Amino acid sequence: MVNDDRRAVVLGGGGVTGVAWEIGLIHGLAEQGVDLSAADLFVGTSAGSVVAAQITAGAALDQLYARELADTTGDRNAAIGAGVKMRFAISAVLPGDPARGRAWLGRAALRARTVPESERRAAIATRVTGDDWPATRLRIPAVAAETGQVVVFDNDSGVSLIDAVAASCAVPLVWPPMTVNGARYVDGGVRSIANVDLATGYGRVVVLAPATLSLRRETRPGEQTAALGPGVRKICVEPGATALKAIGSNPLSPERRAAAAEAGRAQSAGVIDDIRAVWGG
Repeated sequence: MVNDDRRAVVLGGGGVTGVAWEIGLIHGLAEQGVDLSAADLFVGTSAGSVVAAQITAGAALDQLYARELADTTGDRNAAIGAGVKMRFAISAVLPGDPARGRAWLGRAALRARTVPESERRAAIATRVTGDDWPATRLRIPAVAAETGQVVVFDNDSGVSLIDAVAASCAVPLVWPPMTVNGARYVDGGVRSIANVDLATGYGRVVVLAPATLSLRRETRPGEQTAALGPGVRKICVEPGATALKAIGSNPLSPERRAAAAEAGRAQSAGVIDDIRAVWGG
């Protein structure tokens, strides 16, 4: 059942440049009078979970944006290379239950050599500074590494917010699977890069998707947005040509943060009217 009075923001994955682009776009929209932070629900996947956690914690958008322009920290050795992309592709096309492919990738991640979990969690904690869940409804998907089953952490899960975000950001073969309540999890983007369907039931849905590529058509943000149904006011915003150039080929490159944020802010002017039509007054 769709409740037309409730509004949802879906923030997809896309690495550190995805974080920057989303923050730039949301900041630009707010400058023009559309405040997405007033949503009734946030769905955050991977990079999107970082942004959602920051915004629902009440962080000022202008400060978040300024940080993206000033901060170029990060692991410059991290990259989603050809080998990682190939394994993602294989996991997506394995026949049968999609959980089988996700588990195949998750078990590969468990065997991979990466930084320790403690180091990765500490890095997430520099972005998500509080461990308490917000008053605003927040859904953060992750994938169980051993089984491929999807879990959606939320305000009622009884888990640490930082742990939930770290799990959703655990890109397989790049970062370590993260432990939450004794189980290990990989990136929520393994299931879907944006998990738009987790906003089902909301009447106004704005999707920001810095990354869109998927071999499985039904998991692409645009397809999932359309599938919300004819009774839902909805829009899926993807990076334009200028933003794609600013983001570059490695979404984990911290040197691209400022350019990606600026591109997101600039792009807001071109989508403001369409988003306002969905969002309302």
